Amino acid sequence: MNPAWRNDSWSFALVCTLGAVVACAPRASVRPEDVQTRAEPPLTGGPAQGERALPRPITLVAAGDVTLGAHYEEWVDGLRAKGQSGPEVDGWGFSEVKPLFAGADLVLVNLECPFTGRGEPIPKNFNFRARPSTVSVLVDAGVRVVSLANNHLMDYGPDGVADTIATLDAAGIAHFGAGATLAEARRPAIVEVGGLRIAFLGYLILGEKHPEPAVVWATETSAGVAGHPSDWMVVERMVREDVAAAKAQADLVIPFFHWGREGSKGPDAYQLALAKAAVESGAAAVLGSHPHVLQGMERIGRAPVFYSLGNFVFGGNWNPRDKDSVLVKARFDRSGYLGAELVPLRTDRFPDRPIQPYPLTGADAQAVMQRLRNASATLAMPLPELAPVSTAAPAGS
Repeated sequence: MNPAWRNDSWSFALVCTLGAVVACAPRASVRPEDVQTRAEPPLTGGPAQGERALPRPITLVAAGDVTLGAHYEEWVDGLRAKGQSGPEVDGWGFSEVKPLFAGADLVLVNLECPFTGRGEPIPKNFNFRARPSTVSVLVDAGVRVVSLANNHLMDYGPDGVADTIATLDAAGIAHFGAGATLAEARRPAIVEVGGLRIAFLGYLILGEKHPEPAVVWATETSAGVAGHPSDWMVVERMVREDVAAAKAQADLVIPFFHWGREGSKGPDAYQLALAKAAVESGAAAVLGSHPHVLQGMERIGRAPVFYSLGNFVFGGNWNPRDKDSVLVKARFDRSGYLGAELVPLRTDRFPDRPIQPYPLTGADAQAVMQRLRNASATLAMPLPELAPVSTAAPAGS
């Protein structure tokens, strides 16, 4: 046994016990202002009926792929072995972007690794996992919701899925897109903030040709993620049913897709169709990840669609070739999407500071924005927030 996993076993035993307590309960609603590192997960969903706060506009910060195992743990463990410690080491990956979360009501990422020390790696190209105690990185950064609907959550089989859910529940982090069965994986995470109830849904669909084994996807009787190994029309039916059902429980519904092809600069036709289906069914916004690069952004009606947010704190690659990324600060009220601020990022400063995204300024930031404008130019209605800010002097000046 790896000593690192042995050292973590006591803390994980607590997590497993807590997970068993909530395994039979419906997925709880969570109010982020009540979320802290705690001895037991929240089991109730917001204020009692008649006591809901008056709704106000809220800000959701969304970012792309986060992997806290693999090279991330390797780097942080190496720093600690050299005698380094403190908040900068403990929260290494988020240290330069955490200030960008200030004022946000909710921070959401795609968690692309299970929290587990158990299970066997399933046959595939790359298998990621992180120690359960590493969940503290998310808690300390302020991440309060994660999508689990991706191609790495099942890397260590059903044990990894169960351990991840138990770990997140114990930490008070809402999650969606994976479960012990397909029905559980399709269940929304409903989060209440600012008097608004927001339902999050997650799906994995990679098209007809991809290297992922079918065991990654949940079935009626087996654990995994929501979605389908190849048929996007099956996923479309899920999306239409699930968004409509979630709308009956929440003010806003936001699906997060893990889709497309790695390295692809634009969405495939089925992604455009799924985004349209989600919005037609009532989604207030659509988020996307998996290609590990930025893709275009558009609006369908009033709802924004972010086809790929790129990498964020991605420990699956020491030195990604494409380092451009973006943080989305989207604003909503009960009526839907109000607008967004786009914050250009770079994923790292390898080799000195790997796996540590940071905000860009000046010409570097403008280059990322221009890249997004170019990627969005072929979409039906490019996101208005991508338009260049005019620097022309006012008339008469």
